[in-house]
Amino acid sequence: MPRTRRAAVITLGAALAGSFAIPARAAAHPAGAPAPAARPRPPLRHAHAHNDYAHPHPLADALAHGFNSVEADIWLVGDRLLVAHDASELDPTRTLEALYLDPLLRRVRSHHGRVYAGYDVTLQLLIDIKSEGRATYQALSRHLRPYRTMLSACSGGRVRRGAVAAVVSGDRGARIPMEAERVRYAFYDGRLADLGGAPASFAPLVSDNWTQFFTWRGAGPMPERERATLGRIVTTAHAEGRTVRFWATPDQPGPEREALWRELLAAGVDYLNTDDLAGLEAFLRTAR
Repeated sequence: MPRTRRAAVITLGAALAGSFAIPARAAAHPAGAPAPAARPRPPLRHAHAHNDYAHPHPLADALAHGFNSVEADIWLVGDRLLVAHDASELDPTRTLEALYLDPLLRRVRSHHGRVYAGYDVTLQLLIDIKSEGRATYQALSRHLRPYRTMLSACSGGRVRRGAVAAVVSGDRGARIPMEAERVRYAFYDGRLADLGGAPASFAPLVSDNWTQFFTWRGAGPMPERERATLGRIVTTAHAEGRTVRFWATPDQPGPEREALWRELLAAGVDYLNTDDLAGLEAFLRTAR
């Protein structure tokens, strides 16, 4: 069923945090007709695929596990945006378009304007800039425009939510050209220091290094002082219409990782960061 366009424009952070919706009930099928296919399981709005491109099937594997946020590192080579973690791994066939933008556009078109058919969620495409930020973002902005029909956009501080939200992370040099654009098809991944600063229409996500703020790694109970700090961070970010992610959290399977994930969920952290797609899916499908 097509989604009714909202009359009011809301901040992207609030949209990403609260856009999850159960699809409408299907009409009853006639007597004797085959039963409708089982409805796919809902996407996992807290699941972020760190370094997604390192999996055997970039993007496809994450979507098969229900992830609602994926991360791609990019390098500007000529006018191409190549996806890799290190410059030594660059492959001219692994472009941002080939691995992410083109398959996402095909999927959105085939699913009536959504990434997950029947679910009104916005997929976060976190684009981590590895080469010099200013020039790379300027190229990225040009590369994103042909895909604007599926992308969230911001014009004059007003956000139009799309099927996919491109959020720019990595080299901080991207910020100046992003702030200068009148119409943007990408948003900025802020840091905790940006809380209370740039509006959520510019920086709807704040991400930071867990180890720079917390000593707890999941062994034993979380110190109350650190739990309180985490709660204040999330409360502040959410009050500003932003979502929250931490990287460098423990990611080896076991009770310590699960304990840390449970604390993050309890505090309201929006994205759990992992390289283990199956592990995080299993945790989130059974988490209470």
